[in-house]
Amino acid sequence: MTTSRALAHLGRSLRLGARLRWQPLLLQAACVALSASAGLVQAQTQTQNPGASTPEAPLDARAWLMRTHEAASTRNYQGTLVFSNSASMSASRVAHYCEANQQYERVEAMDGEPRSLLRHNDTVHTVWPRAKVAVVEQRDARATFPALLSAGERRVLELYELRVLGVDRVAGRDADVVLLKAKDNLRFSQRLWADRQTGLLLRSDTVGANGQTLESAAFTELSINVKPQPELVTGPLRKLDGYKVLRPQMAPSSLAAEGWQMGAVPAGFREMQCAKRSLDPAGQAGAPVVLQVIYSDGLTHVSLFIEPFSPQRHQAEGTSVVGATHTFSVRRDDVWLTALGDVPPETLKRFVAALEQRKR
Repeated sequence: MTTSRALAHLGRSLRLGARLRWQPLLLQAACVALSASAGLVQAQTQTQNPGASTPEAPLDARAWLMRTHEAASTRNYQGTLVFSNSASMSASRVAHYCEANQQYERVEAMDGEPRSLLRHNDTVHTVWPRAKVAVVEQRDARATFPALLSAGERRVLELYELRVLGVDRVAGRDADVVLLKAKDNLRFSQRLWADRQTGLLLRSDTVGANGQTLESAAFTELSINVKPQPELVTGPLRKLDGYKVLRPQMAPSSLAAEGWQMGAVPAGFREMQCAKRSLDPAGQAGAPVVLQVIYSDGLTHVSLFIEPFSPQRHQAEGTSVVGATHTFSVRRDDVWLTALGDVPPETLKRFVAALEQRKR
């Protein structure tokens, strides 16, 4: 795995592969209802979301956000999720079950190399059957699709304006359609479809500054309130005999402990995690190690990677983009800095500019 691919994998460790954030990461809050006057802006459906019909009643912004977030963790569902951007399209079979306070999730890739993600609570096994390899990680599942928030709904609504677009259908189900409109140019807007009956997110689009769709993820078929089948997750985990089980090394740290300090970060972002990680899942001696700092505005994430400069691995400075995911890399003396996230490139440049080495 190249350095850029390895960093991209770590940067997406808060989600699994799609805009509706299988981004493990991708969120908790207490819901306090607001009246419909709390910032909802009624939009003309035919101009902003052709094909959707007029909503029957205005929505309560905070209650709507909290309902969609809770549905992701409390509902049993299974279906097919399709992710697409300008460069690629992929599909996964998804199953999520709850029993008491236990959560189980199974995601099977339907394209490329066969692989499965099996999650029991916060422990995630990524299984590669052909290679007989299983990678075990502890992940924050609060931001995995179809969960939405990585912070309270109050904070999100300070940075995004929720606009009602109408009612549409996704995977054969009626859905409320809303736009979380970014209030500045530091983040992308989100267009969301949530099941009217349960609140479960059915589709999400990342929307650029000019209104273009940068990435989209949507269920193409879905069953909700199915009978839980935790054995679909626990069963395969009992059949890993003969597999090479890798546990990537991660050591919690801080910028200060590593000789760095962060100035003013882009508005609305807060540090979520700081850790040293090996780029080799097996954690073999001599493998490159990076310091990863994760920031979130409550809806999206930015990862900042710091590592010693290596002329063999680090060559091209500048910005690259795939769908909504931008990457900005630059050399600073003997250090290589990489910022990655589903945000505009200017946001990443501000993160890098705010990072300074502490004076000794």
